[in-house]
Amino acid sequence: MNERRHFIKKAAGSLAALGGLSLLHRSGLAVATGEEEATIMDALPGKEALIKKTYRPPNYETPVNYFDAPFTPNNRFFVRYHNAVIPEVKAGEWRLRIGGDALRSPLELTLEQMRRDFKPVEIAALCLCSGNRRSFFEPKVPGIQWGSGAMGNARWRGVRLKDVLAAAGIGKSALEVSLDGADSGVLKTTPDFIKSLPLAKALDENTLIAFEMNGEPLPHWNGFPARLIIPGWTATYWMKHLTAVNVMSKAFDGFWMKTAYRIPKDRFTSGQFSSQETGSAMPITEMLVNSLITNVEDGQSLPANKAMEIKGVAWDGGNGIAQVEVSTNGGVTWHQATLKQDYGRFSWRQWHFSFEPKRLGAYLIMARATSQSGASQPLEPIPNPSGYHHNAVQKITIKLA
Repeated sequence: MNERRHFIKKAAGSLAALGGLSLLHRSGLAVATGEEEATIMDALPGKEALIKKTYRPPNYETPVNYFDAPFTPNNRFFVRYHNAVIPEVKAGEWRLRIGGDALRSPLELTLEQMRRDFKPVEIAALCLCSGNRRSFFEPKVPGIQWGSGAMGNARWRGVRLKDVLAAAGIGKSALEVSLDGADSGVLKTTPDFIKSLPLAKALDENTLIAFEMNGEPLPHWNGFPARLIIPGWTATYWMKHLTAVNVMSKAFDGFWMKTAYRIPKDRFTSGQFSSQETGSAMPITEMLVNSLITNVEDGQSLPANKAMEIKGVAWDGGNGIAQVEVSTNGGVTWHQATLKQDYGRFSWRQWHFSFEPKRLGAYLIMARATSQSGASQPLEPIPNPSGYHHNAVQKITIKLA
């Protein structure tokens, strides 16, 4: 715990150097988490108060209690950026450039043309940062120390990327499709945030260029006027403020593919992105099966001899959730929770479990999801240098008095 508090103090000092103190004075609000840490709450323009991790670039996570709803409100949706320069893009001035050496006829499209010329599609999908729950790894790993709120579930509406690419004509040599956005670094030496997709994923019917989120235009902080939606894959590929799509005959070798967002091949299943794999590492791609308790906090005290409901959400990379089990005695016995409405295989699935405590004292509550593929959550997270894919069974202690 002392090491944890030392880390937070050090992080707070770094944040203050970037303007964090002024934001703290402005919000004047701190929230205690289950680990008894001070968490700064602050609101970006157009957003309600979120949990601030960094201010420049802006990285804010959603308080877990907002995940009780099937879809995360736009003004409570988490914010994730690598670059600090984020221009205000006007819809009428926005252009999407489609090019690359493996494309037959380069295109430049306006927002109006995309809405008019291509079939609209809507899909419910979870947007989840690769480093969600990074702060729970022991020992600590570098990177933004996300809790459980670097994610959000939404209905996304736009057009299929494959339809746009078909209009330009894909050459036989096509291997990958790169994605670029309008944001940039403060320094010229900062690598541009460019990602790539294997051609098959770019042509998947569920991969969208989205303009709307939960029935409204995309918020500025979530990619206005258009962003990529890659259902089932972690959010590093969900390019915000999309400006360029390039079809390439060779594997993209930029920093954010070649060096960053990579995981050890000996600890995770490979095969999703073979053109970017090496002998020992591969890009992080699809999400792992996972779950989260949303209405009870670790260390919370509750009245005894009263029935209670434990609620949460569960998700995976697109196979769908088969079941969620809950234990109220630290894993000795497990009971099946009730799954709520299914909004599609890429959406999270809400669940609930009724619990009638019979005694006073502490209870160790655990939740475990299993996907339709048979994959289930491990009891311990899979260690990796960047703190990705934390999907261990959640453990929460509550006290009844």
